[in-house]
Amino acid sequence: MVRLRLGPLLRYLDEDTATIWIETDGPCEAEVACESGSAGGSARTWQISGHHYALITVVGLEPGTVTAYRVLLDGAQVWPEPGSSLPPSTIRTPAPGTGTLDITFGSCRWAARPSASSHDPAGPDALDALAQRALAGGDRPDVLLLLGDQVYADETSERVRAKLAERRDLSEPPWGQVADFSEYTLLYDESWLDPEVRWLLSTVPSCMIFDDHDVIDDWNTSDSWRRQMRETGWWRERILSGLASYWVYQHLGNLSPGELAEDPVFAAVQEAEDGTAVLREFAARADTYPETVRWSYRRDLGRVRMIMIDTRAGRVLDEQKRAMLDEKEMAWLREQMLTALDGNVPGYDAGHRAPGAPDATEAGSGHACDHLLIGTSLPWLLPPAIHDAEAWNAALCRGSRGPRWARLGERLRREADLEHWAAYPQSFDALTELLHEVASAREAPATLGVLSGDVHHAYMSEPRFAGTVNSRVLQLTCSPMHNSIPAVMRWGFRFGWSRAGRWVGRALARHGRAGRPPVKWRRTGGPWFGNQLMTLRLRGRSAELSLEQAHAVPEGADSPGGVPGQGRGSRSRLECVLRRPLVTDPEEHPPGL
Repeated sequence: MVRLRLGPLLRYLDEDTATIWIETDGPCEAEVACESGSAGGSARTWQISGHHYALITVVGLEPGTVTAYRVLLDGAQVWPEPGSSLPPSTIRTPAPGTGTLDITFGSCRWAARPSASSHDPAGPDALDALAQRALAGGDRPDVLLLLGDQVYADETSERVRAKLAERRDLSEPPWGQVADFSEYTLLYDESWLDPEVRWLLSTVPSCMIFDDHDVIDDWNTSDSWRRQMRETGWWRERILSGLASYWVYQHLGNLSPGELAEDPVFAAVQEAEDGTAVLREFAARADTYPETVRWSYRRDLGRVRMIMIDTRAGRVLDEQKRAMLDEKEMAWLREQMLTALDGNVPGYDAGHRAPGAPDATEAGSGHACDHLLIGTSLPWLLPPAIHDAEAWNAALCRGSRGPRWARLGERLRREADLEHWAAYPQSFDALTELLHEVASAREAPATLGVLSGDVHHAYMSEPRFAGTVNSRVLQLTCSPMHNSIPAVMRWGFRFGWSRAGRWVGRALARHGRAGRPPVKWRRTGGPWFGNQLMTLRLRGRSAELSLEQAHAVPEGADSPGGVPGQGRGSRSRLECVLRRPLVTDPEEHPPGL
């Protein structure tokens, strides 16, 4: 009998269609059977490196309903698991015209503390705390955005290291890090087999994007970094396996059924007896010719547009042409943002808007999009001192102070992780100008939010654009879900917002001849430190932001919702740190600061 190894994960969702991702321990026919109506779907598994997967499209769902589902393999039920105390997994479809959406986001999640970690204890897992609350009947989001570092390929736990040691000698490169596709599967097992988290991911649709630790710390920091890695004997297998496993475990679920049907790689993998060679060829092309592959994607969630940007794999690393996004990718981003302003622009409906979702004319509004969200693992607006330090460093590496300073700049860039949008000044300027253009349009969305993670703390900041803008433009940063941050870094991030920090940053920028950024910004919330999640509550053109942090539940106390905890013995709860309206009146669109 074929068994379910991992999943189910509810990934794509619109008013009448969903996709469910699973991993099995053998080839089979996988089916999702819904408990009401005629909804359901099935698919044959496909194989990569001895592992078997299916992505099942579920059709026939009714808008605005909650539907329980089961997973069957060759006709035998494998989910819910026999004897499970967890509630049934459900698919909650949006109702047309309601204009309500709760989006929870965060990044950087250790499934378990890394072996021999020098970090402080991580504390309770915010994603697990969210799952425990949902299991107890509390609030759960409509969509979960995971903004990078879903797994840590370079920081493995004792348990994973023990399994790696059974396969190879850990005194040889890449040591206790993962080496190939099969070892990557151990990371996802550890992360997604947690009972509460597994249930949460089976019932809340998720969107994902990678960051560096999904492959390796400082991934694509610079051209010299990449050349150095390619000279090693182990890097090629690592990058091919990292990209291939990301495609299998994360990327496919980001796509709509229409996009999946047009994906030649997915079609070739499904048709092959073993799709390993097909996928490795694709991964090699993605690494060698990143301009030929797009990891970025968009989701239209009613009248909310969410655009997730790849800020890792597609970087241009030539020191004189450095760019976070190449010209083709920036043009794509511009198109996705500008078509959000006018629902009648040709191509806006081309398989992207959810079935039945109104365009601007049908809705009786001059706005095609109420809220426009940009997901980028790396923050656009950093603390000013850190922004200037990264711009200074980028200028040094370009040679503004000569070769000796350039060599020093490269060492600093790697040691201090100076590689955010600020380290790509042309890309920072281009994104800033694009955000300003959209926010200034007559049909501008009520909020224009850049959602990020990576920096192991949370904060809000807002730009001061010249002239009148018609959107509330925000940088919303939330990290980590489960990780830690050294005390010196906490001090550094606080200092980065201070008056003294701004002075130091400007002095560095002048030394590097880096120039000034095209916009000024200020912090309007935070910094907050801890394991945390942010939630945007969108109601028509109104928006509210909340930040919640995970705290341990004392032994003997009730779990959230007043019922005993389930699953593992470790219990936690989310406590609200901030709840703030962003746009309070749907008829008014506050100008930017």
